[in-house]
Order: sequence, then C-alpha cells, then structure tokens
Amino acid sequence: MYNLKTILAASLLCASQLAFAQQLATVRVDYLHSGNAKTEHYALGRIVIEALPWSGNQKKNIDTTNRGVNLFEVRDKLSGELLYSRGFSTVFGEWQSTAEANKIERGFQESLRFPKPDRPVNVRILKRDDKNQFQAIWSVDIDTDAQDVVKKPVVSDLKPIPIHVSGDPADKVDLLILGDGYTQKEMQKFVADAKRLSKYLFTVSPFKERAKDFNIWGLAVATKESGVSRPSTGQYHASSLGASYDIFGSERYVLTLDNRALREIAQHAPYEFIEILVNNDTYGGGGIFGQFSTAAAKNDWADYLFVHEFGHHFAGLADEYYTSPVAYQTGTDIKMEPWEPNVTALQDPQQLKWKQHVKSGTALPTSWPKAQYEDASRAFQKIRADLRKNNRPEKEMSALFKKDLNESTQLFSKDPHYHVVGAFEGANYEAKGYYRSQMQCLMFDRSEKFCQVCQDGIVSIIDLYSR
Repeated sequence: MYNLKTILAASLLCASQLAFAQQLATVRVDYLHSGNAKTEHYALGRIVIEALPWSGNQKKNIDTTNRGVNLFEVRDKLSGELLYSRGFSTVFGEWQSTAEANKIERGFQESLRFPKPDRPVNVRILKRDDKNQFQAIWSVDIDTDAQDVVKKPVVSDLKPIPIHVSGDPADKVDLLILGDGYTQKEMQKFVADAKRLSKYLFTVSPFKERAKDFNIWGLAVATKESGVSRPSTGQYHASSLGASYDIFGSERYVLTLDNRALREIAQHAPYEFIEILVNNDTYGGGGIFGQFSTAAAKNDWADYLFVHEFGHHFAGLADEYYTSPVAYQTGTDIKMEPWEPNVTALQDPQQLKWKQHVKSGTALPTSWPKAQYEDASRAFQKIRADLRKNNRPEKEMSALFKKDLNESTQLFSKDPHYHVVGAFEGANYEAKGYYRSQMQCLMFDRSEKFCQVCQDGIVSIIDLYSR
C-alpha cells in the first residue's frame, strides 16, 4: 500500500530520469595517486562512461569557491578553453601528513568526474604551493570517444531510493547516502537510518533554510555480516564499500580506501556528494572535501557525526578542535594561511577573512578561557583513552562525551565573548598559531550549531550546485 508521499517521490524520480535523457553522459577518470611524504606521482587507470547521465547544473561548470588542496580542470585540447573545474582534497593528501609517509610509499585510487565533452580535452590536476596558489602537478589528454574508454558499465539492478527529493537533479545539490555493513535483512534499517539522519541535517542551519535546494538519495549493497571492520579490536568484515575504522592508526577515523568499489556502486544514482553510513555503534566517522564523508549510524552521537563530517566533505570546513589526538603530524613553525574558510593564521588582522562579521572594537586575537578549557580537555582525553584501551561499553563513551560538552558549554557561557565573532586561538589541530571565529561551533565540539562563518562557507557551496 503506497501513501501519497511515496507516490509523489516516485513521480519526482521518474521526472528526474526523464530530465537525465536530455543531459550529457558522465565521464569518470580513474587514476592512481602514489608517493611518500615528499613526493607524489599520478598514473592513468581507465576512463569510464558511467551508468547515469550527468546530473549537474551545466550553467555552473566552473568552480569559483577556491576550496580544496587540489583543483582539477577540463580544457579544450586545442583552444585551452576551460570547460569544467572543481576543487577537492584527497585521502592521499591526508596520508601524506602522517608519520608512515616518512617511511614508505603508498598508492591510493582516486577519480575525477565531469560531463562528457564533445571534443578531445586536456585534464589537469593542480595543487596549492607554499603561497597557497594552485600549480599544475599532472596533466593527461583524453578523448572520451576512444576505443579503450569503458562505455558499458557492469549491469546492475541497483536503484536509488528517494529520501528527500525536491526536483530536477540539475537544479539541486544531489547527496547520495550509501550504506555499508548492512545485511539483506537490515536493508529497511538502512533506509530508516538514512531518513532519520537526513531529517536531522535539515534542522541545522543553513541546511534548514536551504532544504528545498537538496535531493537526497539512498543506495546500499547488502553484506554477509553486519557492521564494518575495526582492526584494532580484531574485527574484520568484508563489506561492499570497504569502509573501516582505524584509518591511519586513528581508532575513530572511518574511511574507505577502495575508491573503485565506491564509484562502481555510486554511479547508479545522481550525486555530487556522498555520505557513507556504517552500520556500527562505535563512535567514528571521517570526511574528505569533494570525496565523501562517513558516520557510524548506530552511535548515540550519529546526528552530530553525520553533520560534522558532512561539513568537511561538503564545504571543506576545517576541524576547529585541537586537543583530540589525530593521525596527522602537526606543530610546524610556519603557519600558512589555511584555504579552509573557518580557520585563520591571523597574519594580518586587517585582512581577516570573516571581518564582515567582526564588530568594531573587538580585540584580535580574542580572549577566551583557553587555559581552563585545556586543563579540562587533558583530563577528558585521558579518560577517553582509558575507556577505549579497556574496551568499555560504548554507552560509557557516549556519557563521557555528554559530560564533556556540558562542562565546556558552562565554562564558555560565562565568558563575555561567548557570542562574539572574533579570532579565538586554538584550531586546525593546533593550540597556537591558528584561530577560529567563535568560541563554540559544531566544528569545534559536539554542540548543535555551526558558527556564522561556517554557515557562510556552506551556503557558498549550496549556491555553486543549485538555483
């Protein structure tokens, strides 16, 4: 028995598929990105025409947001005309900042996606230099009509599930929620999880105000076992997307390193952004700008994880916290101005990137109870590490997180600068030298709101893909 909502959603899906018929094909360039802490190399893997036509807005092919460590461009091979561009970051780029990258070389699968051009093109990847300017690092000529282009994707019965459909994918931000670690018997649970977390996303500003600019689709391939791998506890589960905890040695960091599996499944739905729900209750997640984000759907903090990690993936927001252990090597003396919109090195207070929100007379840097917070955080991190070391029940970890949030909120709320927009030292995993715009934000702790600067950063990406 279908209700009106289901019928309307199905009608919109059919309308979307009709719209696809008028779109260009989707090109995917799969390549290998390898190297170590100081070197990197690229090698072309294959060129694929994906299962579904391009669902993006063809009037907004050029990215002007200046986000990401990298930028890729598609240019006419003969004239050099810029046809398409997008900023992005990579898993390789994150790994390159770990201790392991100083010891060995590794390779990571990556992909670029763009609407099929009607002529041979040059595709190039650019990377920021030490002055934050993009410089070309790899280039390859591509003819998407060549014989070796994969033009017949693997036959699949995968169909996207409409979770939140507002209209033609070409006019909307298309978010694809993928499930990993859900068995065949848990498919309805996946749909329920996707709907629950999508609903929560639209209670958080600015997503709340821009809900009609989004389509959300769901897709999952059943696995034999429930949940994904946690190598630090000896749990290894074969899963459809290859998602796992303990990435780069961080017990809470969840990513997939199997880009081929991810893209082969995702191509069966319209998308610009991907969030992977892992069917686990252990706290964890991750997010790479322009690639994907992950969240543990069964955890008590799933709402926060979903939105926080999506902030990384969707808008390139930096982590504003700095007391939690991370896999990356930090503490360099040179503090380059970050490209992320929500943190700064404050090299010139007169050029503060969010100065439009700073009231006249506000001190830069701006004072806050930093020493008290750090004392409390050190104690919290010790308890947190002990809980994991002793494999305590997840409920104890959730209770600790709640206690920590309540105590830090009480501390902050007594300070006269609690609601002030300024420059608060401590951000981007660094206690000194980097600053955030407000004392508290969803990117700083497990609170429920984005600061105004993060909201601005999100809105500019929504505008790039919608309307």
